[in-house]
Amino acid sequence: MKKYFLTVFEKDGTNVLDETFEAEDDTEAKRIGADKLEQEGYSEHTHRCAAPEGHLILFHR
Repeated sequence: MKKYFLTVFEKDGTNVLDETFEAEDDTEAKRIGADKLEQEGYSEHTHRCAAPEGHLILFHR
């Protein structure tokens, strides 16, 4: 399992969510990240989900 990093920001740059979670691969992590954003009501906020290697698997501005 790999550790992924999900971060959500307000328009003024305030960090409103900073969470880590584990997933088998990028595909599973993208699904988990999108589900977490939906559950917390942050789908339309600026967000990013980064893989442990540093590349982004989810990004919304």
